[in-house]
Amino acid sequence: MPLPLADPAVRRLALVRLRVGLGDLLCTVPALRRLRAARPDVEVTLVTFGRMAPVVERLGVPVALLPFPGAEGIPDGPVDAAGWAPFTAAARERGFDLALQAYGDRPAANRVTAALGARLAGGFAPTGWDPPAGTEPLHLRYPLALHEAARHVALLEHLGLPPGGEARMDFPLTAGDEAEHAATLAAAGLEPGRYAVLHPGASAPTRRWPVARYAAVGDALAAEGLAVVVTGVPAERDISARVVAAMRAPAVDLTGATSLGGLAALLRDSAVLVGNDTGSAHLAAAVGARSVTVFLPGDPVRWAHPGPRHRALTPTVACAPCPHLACPIEFRCAQTVEPAAVAGAALELASS
Repeated sequence: MPLPLADPAVRRLALVRLRVGLGDLLCTVPALRRLRAARPDVEVTLVTFGRMAPVVERLGVPVALLPFPGAEGIPDGPVDAAGWAPFTAAARERGFDLALQAYGDRPAANRVTAALGARLAGGFAPTGWDPPAGTEPLHLRYPLALHEAARHVALLEHLGLPPGGEARMDFPLTAGDEAEHAATLAAAGLEPGRYAVLHPGASAPTRRWPVARYAAVGDALAAEGLAVVVTGVPAERDISARVVAAMRAPAVDLTGATSLGGLAALLRDSAVLVGNDTGSAHLAAAVGARSVTVFLPGDPVRWAHPGPRHRALTPTVACAPCPHLACPIEFRCAQTVEPAAVAGAALELASS
């Protein structure tokens, strides 16, 4: 059997991602770009929850979206049981030549992949799960030791994508993004390169470094002459407001005030981002910004971006990394990442 991505008969690809995180989708972009360069004839459809359409549209790679209604065993969104039959019917109408489980280490995602009716089905083989007989060459044992972006590149190379090239993050900005950004800077009195961004929110409570520690970092950065900007999505306004209130120095709160592209431009022109293991860290990497990421339960092997413009601060506890969305004990990992270390890393990057 020829490798499917080296087979010119494979033209329609379903990438079963099923994720709702900005960072998850941004980390898929390097593989999509590599595929586009090697096989511009392949039509890619990303399978994920419909609410991710605004992010899919901004990936900078031509991909279609097949909205996913949710399924048992996929924890990233609610299950619309009535939407399953129309979903699988729509998938079969698209006539996929190849469907790939690109979700990760969950067999439930392989069941979703098999239900699309593609001529060939493969992708990641989760830990402890064996591919159906005869499909072993179409699967790659989930590579736990690689960065998230590199995992997807490895999968496509396993299936015939020519090797070589880096897994480079990217997020193209539009003229509208630049105009919004210029207006934001002017309204807030900010100068490119003279402000630091704090992003204290995250979807999971265990990924939120405490407010008081963010405030301490903000004050340390302000003491060195940097303006401090706090960002987040609208649902994080309370967290951001508490950081601003806890700081001694003034800060500009732009939580919920920017579009996705406007936030990307704000990060690009910052001196440094200090944030949690969440989408802003990946957006910063995609636009070439400097960043310090505080990891608590998150896995830095999977999510920390390499290179001289990024720093990962990790806890010194045996229980991290862990899978918990809410800590069942005393959240000790958050207490071992010290504000002085985070501020020091941020100032070092800001001066580089």
